[in-house]
This record gives sequence, structure tokens and C-alpha cells, in this order.
Amino acid sequence: MPILALGINHDSAPIEVRERVAFAPEVMPAALGEARGALGCGELAILSTCNRTEIYGETDPDRLLEWMAEYHQVPLEQLQGCSYRYTGEEAVRHMMRVACGLDSLVLGEPQILGQIKSAYAVASEAGSIGSLLHGVFQQVFAVAKKVRTETAIGENPVSVAYAAVALASRIFTDLTRQTALLIGAGETIELVARHLKEQGIKRLVVANRTLNRARELAENLGAEAILLADIPEHLPRADIVISSTASQLPILGKGAVESALKKRRHRPVFMVDIAVPRDIEPQVEQLDDIYLYTVDDLRGVIDEGRRSREQAARAAHEIVERAAAEFMRQHRSLEAVDTIRSYRQQAQEIGDAELEKALQQLEKGGDPRRLMQQLARSLTNKLIHAPTVSLRRATAEGDMHRLRIAREIIGLEAQAELESSKKNG
Repeated sequence: MPILALGINHDSAPIEVRERVAFAPEVMPAALGEARGALGCGELAILSTCNRTEIYGETDPDRLLEWMAEYHQVPLEQLQGCSYRYTGEEAVRHMMRVACGLDSLVLGEPQILGQIKSAYAVASEAGSIGSLLHGVFQQVFAVAKKVRTETAIGENPVSVAYAAVALASRIFTDLTRQTALLIGAGETIELVARHLKEQGIKRLVVANRTLNRARELAENLGAEAILLADIPEHLPRADIVISSTASQLPILGKGAVESALKKRRHRPVFMVDIAVPRDIEPQVEQLDDIYLYTVDDLRGVIDEGRRSREQAARAAHEIVERAAAEFMRQHRSLEAVDTIRSYRQQAQEIGDAELEKALQQLEKGGDPRRLMQQLARSLTNKLIHAPTVSLRRATAEGDMHRLRIAREIIGLEAQAELESSKKNG
């Protein structure tokens, strides 16, 4: 069975669906084990980010989608309507495009490569990476590095973090007078914080599940660190709220925001929820004086910077096309080597067995000439048995294409050409 890449992303599904099929980091090893058991496959890897959930492996795509729907308790029909699947060379090409940032909301964004490497590492640790996926992932990493080195695809990418801050600067003409509450302390929030500092913001508050990580980030940026539990206390003074955590449940609910607005005397609040699943309840958008945006709402800002990298993207696509074709050529060569090795071993075992029988008869005083003739006949019959059965079946089924291939494989076509040339010569 060829390699499969199946998933949904920011182009095929809205955030309401993407957040329902996202895999939290802590459940990934168990999910891999459950999927492999349910599907009966040995190799599997899961990539889950704010913009995509993809599963790679050797398995049936329909059964995989059914498992995914059952695991996340999402109607199968809904996933069928917004999922995509690639097999063989197309799957390898897709994985390469994803790793290079060519399939990202932010064209050329560098974070996705780290996320793919993490997906590979988690799957390896879970024992669900075999020789096929190992080879594919190593080639994917090599191509991503080549694209970064030989093209300008990664130069000045408009990241989701940058887009969020750019949108905030459009809402507030002077960010230096605003207070920003950042929820989470990962790479995206760190980028958001740095972009805000570049825009001159003076007051930053970083909220995180663990205070040590919040303090670590806050110290580098001259910010204040708090726990997630302290958010309601600090929310009333926040003009800007940007959130990006790995929480499976909302961090901010409508009630908490409503209470904060009353204390703010309904001064407007700009909110960007970058997380998938979402950190801020969608109902918050219903409140007056709240301007809530999700990662899907940032497309306009992102597209402005996309055009400047499209030429580099074309060069990157060419690299990916060549690399995917070369990988599959090598993969097919390896499969041919394995087939030839197995066929030779089978023939050798048949020959050894027949020779042993002949030697035993010879030791008992059998006629050498008769035994040699018997050995030749028996060996010939054993070697041509399987091809003969296949040829008869192809003939009975009227499968002339398979018959022609079989004739070519066993050398009948070459023999016919040789005899024809002798006659014409």
C-alpha cells in the first residue's frame, strides 16, 4: 500500500471544524497507538497545528477518516466534505510543500518545519515510524533545508504573530498608550510580544499556566508575569488581548469579558485568538465594544506580504517537484531490489531442495543419467508453476495487458524478437 497523506487545513475547513479535530500534544502518543490498533497499520504520524491536522502512513484513507471522525466525535459526512487525501508521489510532494511553508496560511513561514520535526519525533518515540515514513521524513527535512538555502521564500515572512500586531496597529493609532495581555508563553506569543515592543508598546502582561515560563518570557521583554487564574483580575486594564495556548478548553469566557467591560466603562478591547482549539469563546464576539478576530481573519494582512515571496515560491515548487519525483524513483528501485532478492531466494530454495532429493537417490545407487534428467524436469516444473498459473488466469480472464507484461517479464517477447530477426536476416 502506498504512503498516504490525509487531512484538513485552513483552506479546506473553517476554524469551527479544525478545532474539533485537533490533537493536543499530551494525547498524541495514545492517539497514534489507538489508530494503529484500529486500522491494523504499522506506520503512522500525526501533524496537528492551528492551521492543519494531517495524518501520514500506510493505510486505507476511508478507514482512516472513519477513525478520525469517531475519535473526535465529528460527523463523518462533515469530514468527507472538507478533507483531502494524497497517495504515493503526490503524498510525498504534499509533505514537502507543507514543510517548506508553501501550503501555509503564511507563505514561507518557518515554524511549520519545527512542527513537522516534532510530529516525527513523537511518532518515533511512540514506535509508529518504520522504514517507509523514516525515509520520507528525512527527505522532507532535506528538501525544506534546500529550499530555505537556495530561495528567498523565508525572507521577511508575514507571520500570524506579525499579522495580529499589524491589525492591532490599525485599530489603535498609538500603541504606546495601550496595555496588552498576552495569553500563553510559546513561540507565537513570544513573536507577538517582540512585534508589540517594536511598535513601542509600554505595558505588557504575560499570562501562562506555569508562572516560571511566564516570568522567563516577561523578564526578556520587560513585561509582567501572571498565572492564567489571575486573568480576570488583570483583564479590565487590557486594551489588547492576544491568545495562543494549547488548551483544549476556552481560557476566556463571555462572562469574564463582560465583567471586565463594565469595569472598563465599555472602552473597546481588541482581541485576537490565534489558538486552535480556540482560547476565547466565540460568544465573546457578540459583546459590544469587543473586536474579536481568529486566525482565519488575519488573511488580509498576510496576503499583502505574500505577493513579495511568490517568485521565491515558484523556485521552491520546482525544487519540491524534482525531489518528490527522485524520491519515488529511488523508492521504486528499492522495492524492485527487494522483489528480485525474494525471487532469487525462492528459486534458490527450490533448487536446493530438488538437488538434495537427487543426491539422496544417487547415494542409494540410482542411475546418474536418469536422476539428472529427473532433476532437470522437476526443477523446471517447480520454477514455472507460479508463472504458468498466472498466465492461465490472465488468459481465462481475457486480461491481455497482464498477459503481455507476463510475456515480457519471463523473456518470451525478447525470444520472439530474436527468432524474427534470425528469419529476416
